[in-house]
Amino acid sequence: MTHDHGQTHIDPANGDRRVSIAIWANALLTVAQVVGGIVSGSLALIADALHNFSDMASLVIAFAARKIARRPPDERMTFGYARIEVVAGLINYTTLIIIGLYLIYEGSLRLVDPPEVAGWTVVILGTIALLIDTLTALLTWSMQKGSVNIRALFLHNLSDALASVGVVAGGALILLYDWWFVDPVITLVIAGYILYLSITEIGNPIRMLMLGSPPHIDADQVIDTICRLDGVKSVHHLHLWQMQENEPALDCHIVLDEQGWGTMETVRDRVKEMLVDRFGIGHSSLEFEHHDRAHDGAARIGHEAR
Repeated sequence: MTHDHGQTHIDPANGDRRVSIAIWANALLTVAQVVGGIVSGSLALIADALHNFSDMASLVIAFAARKIARRPPDERMTFGYARIEVVAGLINYTTLIIIGLYLIYEGSLRLVDPPEVAGWTVVILGTIALLIDTLTALLTWSMQKGSVNIRALFLHNLSDALASVGVVAGGALILLYDWWFVDPVITLVIAGYILYLSITEIGNPIRMLMLGSPPHIDADQVIDTICRLDGVKSVHHLHLWQMQENEPALDCHIVLDEQGWGTMETVRDRVKEMLVDRFGIGHSSLEFEHHDRAHDGAARIGHEAR
């Protein structure tokens, strides 16, 4: 298994400016859509506004998290503050799930008794939303390759743009055919998509906060690769986790034979070099044991007996 180290890096100040512009654009759009939704009676427009508001909140949290994450390690946070972006992602996805459930509730009630909706207001504000959502997606597109948090924001704004297309189409159908039921139907579609996006994405920050293994690294393959090195007899108590969202880490016990014990420093250098080259693991803590004094019955992965 090879690891691709290529990532697109944006200057932090430039990235902060992009996120700041996106925040203000979404804030203005949210206010306009809420007012327009109340005036026109369109729940779909308010649903889209709530989605945009959640994206604005996500952007604010991401902006603050980016600032905090750049703080250096200290005596209170010896691993640094970068994982704050993972916490921010979990908060954002949880909020989206709550909003999606609320919109399904409101949309279902309106589907039973659809109210009249001012189609032109929906079409005009939906078109403005489409332009701003597209702008926000473009601002975050080049930043999303190196950050799961920004990638989530990019996907949200891309989904906002698609939702705005639905809002405009719904407004047009109301103008042409007086199909009032279209508004709650589009609301339910938007809510369903919000829930789908949030539920499928929330697992990533949860896994990182639970110190789960990086999804692209096979723990058994790591062990087998280490064991193939000269001087290594076996490996146990292996742990894999992500110190930061793009920084996998490892610690394990390596049992050495007589040859390996005599060249321990060489074995250590080879293991660390292999971990970087094959799996992209730049941080590793290795503990060596002589095969005559190795831990009997130790688990290969984790500390539970297997």
